[in-house]
Amino acid sequence: MIYIRNIFKQDLRDGKQIAFPKETSNVFFKFNYSTPDPDRQITLKYKVQGPNSPFGSQSGKTITTRLHAEGSESRIDGELKHFLRNDLNAAIGDIIVFKYKKDDLFEFDFIPQSSNSYNGYKEILKNNNHEVIINESEPAIYNSNIEEKDFIESKKIREFLLGVFKFVHKEFGDTFLIEKSAIAKRKLSEINYDAFIFPDYFKTQPILGSFSEEQLENSLKTSNTLRFYAENLEILDQKYIYFSTQWGFPEFQNSISFIAFNQFVLDYSNKKYKIIYDDISDSYKLVLNKESKVITQIDFNLESFQEKTEEAGLIFAPQLIQRFVASLCTKPFVICSGLSGSGKTKLAQAFAQWITYDKSQYSIVPVGADWTNREPLLGYPNALNKEEYVSPENGVIDLMIRAKENINNTNVATKPYFLILDEMNLSHVERYFADFLSTMESGDKIPLHKIENESLIVPSAIKLPKNLFIIGTVNIDETTYMFSPKVLDRANTIEFRLTEKDLENFIKSDIKLDMDILTAKGANMGQSFMSMALLDTDKNLTTVGDDLKLFFSELKKSGAEFGYRTASEIGRLMYMLKELDEKNKNPLDLAIMQKLLPKLHGSRNKLTKVLPVLGGFCLEDYSNIKEEYLDKYLSNNLSEAELESDSNVKYKISFEKICRMYKNAVENGFASYAEA
Repeated sequence: MIYIRNIFKQDLRDGKQIAFPKETSNVFFKFNYSTPDPDRQITLKYKVQGPNSPFGSQSGKTITTRLHAEGSESRIDGELKHFLRNDLNAAIGDIIVFKYKKDDLFEFDFIPQSSNSYNGYKEILKNNNHEVIINESEPAIYNSNIEEKDFIESKKIREFLLGVFKFVHKEFGDTFLIEKSAIAKRKLSEINYDAFIFPDYFKTQPILGSFSEEQLENSLKTSNTLRFYAENLEILDQKYIYFSTQWGFPEFQNSISFIAFNQFVLDYSNKKYKIIYDDISDSYKLVLNKESKVITQIDFNLESFQEKTEEAGLIFAPQLIQRFVASLCTKPFVICSGLSGSGKTKLAQAFAQWITYDKSQYSIVPVGADWTNREPLLGYPNALNKEEYVSPENGVIDLMIRAKENINNTNVATKPYFLILDEMNLSHVERYFADFLSTMESGDKIPLHKIENESLIVPSAIKLPKNLFIIGTVNIDETTYMFSPKVLDRANTIEFRLTEKDLENFIKSDIKLDMDILTAKGANMGQSFMSMALLDTDKNLTTVGDDLKLFFSELKKSGAEFGYRTASEIGRLMYMLKELDEKNKNPLDLAIMQKLLPKLHGSRNKLTKVLPVLGGFCLEDYSNIKEEYLDKYLSNNLSEAELESDSNVKYKISFEKICRMYKNAVENGFASYAEA
């Protein structure tokens, strides 16, 4: 058994030990967390190097060290780090390979980026969370003298796929194409032709077109768009046969067509080749397919995500992270509101990047001020070409289709997908987001088109997949719009604020922001996360029913009362908060903050009547709420720290928010939950 992993910044930093995830520790190092004292001594032996190796002087070096538990990880004491950093001059991005020998003996090899075998190992790691465990018998193991080769590389989608098709056909011939194809009679303008379709991969989209006469480029166009390349392939015993040009999807590497064409290439070449997209060179490549065994799924661990955010240079309070994840599990629509620059988008991006395998599972879409309908998200039928559907360039519809296909496929693990709408209220949400709001509750499909063209990738209608999580970020200023109650009612709203302590930690921190540290580190927890999100729960409201009725009665006086949906989601949110943190003694406080207070807004006359009453519900003794709390807060004589330590305050987070809203209402004549 062999374990391959990248070397990260934290592996080389002073004061840091090399850490391994729990699943890696269990499977490869046989580290048993269930024993009272799982720590044990292991021996690491540096692989004997060849005569020309620059590390020959270190060949065969033995390191005896301690493997010990540290929270959800296991760690190796500092000797290995010092050897890599000081003796081998290891750098971020280099690779280390561990090989199990016997008992507690492990051989390891160091693969610097200058090594001939580096690209081979890099390709193994490409889609495997930057670490992978494989058996020696698997074809993923490279001989150190084999250099990686890109057989075809291009930045242009259509030319790339034509080149790939010709390359694979040259090696594997017609047999696969004959077995997998079906022929349909089609017309191109007024010219009849035989369409070679491959329904296992592309439904009824024609990949090849066979004509009775030779075609020039102009005759292969419709609506001034080239439909087939004018190069005659002369295959399949056809006189004049041409390859399709219809692959022009935005962000093609994340589209359904890319996945389908890759599977086509894998099957056509008997798993010898595959296509990839290289982020660094921004190009498409045909490469050898080196299969590997992905690390198996493990239980979701919130602390692991929190630790990785810190290593990446992000500063978030543990409770904020807990609220964010619990809110996603409660309902897959979360609004992040609050101070501009407080990390709303960064937290959403960090979690999506951490728990997904790659960029095909998430999309960050900046909302435009000119969004007046659903087209920027869902696309539209082309009025000039009745057989074409125009997908939005931001890839939202492709993301929805990928999520739908994943959750409908019972043969694969359900993965989470994330749509992050940045500056969500820069336009009227109710206008461009109406279809999403409706289907969230009804479960009905969103109608997209009535085009009778079976080759379309975009379906005529689509449901909102249950594994698609929508996160909206919100800023409040003169360029934005307020949310209506029907939007807030369907979401969990989380307020982002900075405290003096947060700012102090930021100033002291010397860690540079590095989001790459997060990439796919929690992907092996994705299935567990989805199990939590899809779990059916009871209402869980019995113990808090009396308090909820008090809030309902008072909110009703100002027209901000809540319905069955909100009550049910409060119970589910409380359940998820408890699941993520058993020490959370007062989840109702967070539920009030996220589900009841967001709809409250209005004039000074309205709010100065209702807020003191609601604030009183947050106290054990509310007889002197105005004198002891509201008036003091108004005159800046009551700090957040004092409220936090006050034993009379039952719901601390909600009460502090009520005090702030009361102050805004008195000083400004108006207040709302959302603040600039």
